[in-house]
Amino acid sequence: MKKHHLILGSTVLFSLLFYKEEVGVNLSVFAIALLLLIFISFKEKSQKFKILLLTSFLSILAFAWYGDFVSFLALFFSLFFLQFQNQDHKLKEIQCIPIVFINAFTTLGRPFIFGQWLPEMKIGNSGVKKIIAYFLIPCLFLVMFFITYCFGSETFSSLFEYELDLDVTDLILIAIFGFYVSFSFWNYWIPDYFINTNQKLDNDFTEESKQDFKASFSFLDIDFERKSGEISLILLNLMLLIFIITYNYEQFFKISPITSLSSATHDRVNAVIISIIMAVGVILFYFKKEFIFDLKATLLKILAKIWIGLNAVLIISSAIKNSEYIIHYGMTYKRIGVYAFLGLTLVGLIFVYIKINKQKTNAYLFNQMIWCLYGLLLICSFFNWGNLITNYNIEVNKGVDPVFLSKLNYNDQTRRAYFELHQLDGQYNEVSREENIYEYKKRNFLSKVGYYECLNNK
Repeated sequence: MKKHHLILGSTVLFSLLFYKEEVGVNLSVFAIALLLLIFISFKEKSQKFKILLLTSFLSILAFAWYGDFVSFLALFFSLFFLQFQNQDHKLKEIQCIPIVFINAFTTLGRPFIFGQWLPEMKIGNSGVKKIIAYFLIPCLFLVMFFITYCFGSETFSSLFEYELDLDVTDLILIAIFGFYVSFSFWNYWIPDYFINTNQKLDNDFTEESKQDFKASFSFLDIDFERKSGEISLILLNLMLLIFIITYNYEQFFKISPITSLSSATHDRVNAVIISIIMAVGVILFYFKKEFIFDLKATLLKILAKIWIGLNAVLIISSAIKNSEYIIHYGMTYKRIGVYAFLGLTLVGLIFVYIKINKQKTNAYLFNQMIWCLYGLLLICSFFNWGNLITNYNIEVNKGVDPVFLSKLNYNDQTRRAYFELHQLDGQYNEVSREENIYEYKKRNFLSKVGYYECLNNK
């Protein structure tokens, strides 16, 4: 199919699905249509393409069931990563994010450059010309003015025994937005800058760059910079070792009031976050290229690996501290988020180790981490974390404050059962929550959300 066919066809489908509807199943239907069109138009189906095809389909199911922001983000990035492969599979996925934002703004003007997406029309058949000139164009004008006159005169409309039940303004706005989405998706513009810089984002160094050593600072040569790195990492390792000892002493041996556990946990996790970010920055600074292939940098590499190992110990200690917090106060979204962040940072340190050991570029770390972030987003969209938190807290009898439970998402069956069991029903402001459920169930089919269809009205 031609590009303009895809754009106009997607616009029509979008308008049909979203006219007088709220976001729900219709977005999943639209996404499935895009998925099928990409599958048909993509000729070289690589392993990466097949994986993205599967994750896109799973994210569509997740959004059809939950319809929340996280599942929307998973669906959004799945489709755009897939289309990114379709446009130019050689480009790195990390470039997709800035390109999406660039296209979001440039689509406001690029549709008016007709030569970029509309083919030059040449009609040689006189019969076709007659159909267009004598039938299609007059009919188009006739319909446009007919609709206008029907709105302007009820008597005129009644002459044709026709009552126009059409919100033209709403339809036009939906069609414009649908065209905006379709044009951005199918007429994906990749600036030359990203194509030219793509080689700099490769995971491996070129043979030429391996021989081109250059100091980071003009006033220091390679030998002085190497020695500076060794001294810096020795001092940093010693300081980090002392911090880990004191950190774990406070955590496991120092007696502190339970009321200070919350603030202590937040302070220590924040310290770990800052420490890990700076740690990765130090490694990336000293291992851009010069010292990866430097035969004299053996000590520097050993110190860097020790630094990575100590930071991994710090992450594990923080995870244990977060677990203690959950044991005392129960589970929340933020505490699960701490596990997610610590897991990501640990994976990041593993990739930093591989970068040094396998002599990879700095871009290697970012290329791998973009996939890890995408994977985390997919996992978050698949699981019902609100119900998981509710079940866990009820089981351990921690964090079962009725107001807190009422604010968690997608836990309605468990919450209702708990409130009825403890005779809490009606004592808290749950009317709005149940009204929301009722409103979701009243929606038209295209606006429905799968989760709420499996709930009974209370």
